[in-house]
Amino acid sequence: MMQTRFTGSFTQQEPIPEEAIEAAVAALRGARLHRYGLRPGEVGEAAALEREFADWQGSRYCLAVTSGGQAIQIALRAAAVAPGAPVLTNAFTLAPVPGAIHAVGARPVLVEIDDDLRLDLDDLARKAEASGARCLLLSHMRGHLCDMDRLMEIARAHGITVIEDCAHTMGARWNGVRSGNFGLAGCFSTQTYKHLNSGEGGLLTSDDPDFMARATILSGSYMLYARHGAGPGPESFEAPRYEMPNLSARMDALRAAVLRPQLARLEENTDRWNRRYEAVAAELAGSARITLPDRPEPERMVGSSIQFRVPDLDAAGCRDFVARAGARGVELKWFGSADPLGFTSAHRSWRYVSAQDLPRTDRVLATLFDMRLPLTFSEADCTLIGTILREEAGEVDQRPAARP
Repeated sequence: MMQTRFTGSFTQQEPIPEEAIEAAVAALRGARLHRYGLRPGEVGEAAALEREFADWQGSRYCLAVTSGGQAIQIALRAAAVAPGAPVLTNAFTLAPVPGAIHAVGARPVLVEIDDDLRLDLDDLARKAEASGARCLLLSHMRGHLCDMDRLMEIARAHGITVIEDCAHTMGARWNGVRSGNFGLAGCFSTQTYKHLNSGEGGLLTSDDPDFMARATILSGSYMLYARHGAGPGPESFEAPRYEMPNLSARMDALRAAVLRPQLARLEENTDRWNRRYEAVAAELAGSARITLPDRPEPERMVGSSIQFRVPDLDAAGCRDFVARAGARGVELKWFGSADPLGFTSAHRSWRYVSAQDLPRTDRVLATLFDMRLPLTFSEADCTLIGTILREEAGEVDQRPAARP
């Protein structure tokens, strides 16, 4: 029997908006691509982006940098995380998160996740007590927000500074509050497969003027910090300008020009991603073998990817499932592989981090699959993709039969 095959590309993003292309061309023609290479009185693209993103995010300050990973490293340094200090973070995340902790000389302490891919808050409390850590680098991995109210209660009780990795949650909310606005700082990525696309790029937000002054000097502002669009006043820079090293992590005018028009469309695009997520999820929910993470009522997600488990598969079955879905045009990532593949890795392959016992996380990752949902897919495409995955999982449909 002929099987339906999906023919779309899981790596093809939507075209950059025409107004962004025009802004980029204007920046190229002007040749003033360095964020500080401005005429007297001119507000550059990077400064304008900082002001616009701060206003959109609802934060006092914003700093534009070269990548989301650099935003995290700068945030850790600006938060005075010392070499050798323990830093709590998710056992399930992508390599730039523990990599940033390692890069500042600190020691990652990995916290278990629950069956819904969120930080296990009971394990967080235990490890905060046992490790003496005073910083949590919270990764909202693959767009799943944990109970942020309870998390912040735990952080306050243990004197923990929270830095949020929002690479997958730009625009997401918990009880109406945007991700990135709970802790000291929010770190965002504008890499191609995130919610704004400049190829590479990052944004760092905070309401703390002293923290942001340190971060700005670290980013490589020299003594030109007054040219930022959403930075603190000059009094906050009196000490940091002598104390912070220059890490040369500035965003350039070209990338900022590309991002500003995209930001204006982000709320609309969030709704579009979520409709695509729901189309796939509606199909997968009909399978007796597939388990979807719970999406709690207080969470407003940005569904640019979807995750699910097939708990009764062993490792060979997982590899076979990926291969069979791939043969029908559906590209899956599997987090249970013993070796890092593409963008996907697990804590066992971070050999710069001391080995840690994480049985619950390992059990979840063993049968966890991940799939991008680019906006180049239609909702009908997403329904087809969900159907293919149900068929290849070998499911028994659990949905009620349609009435005659």
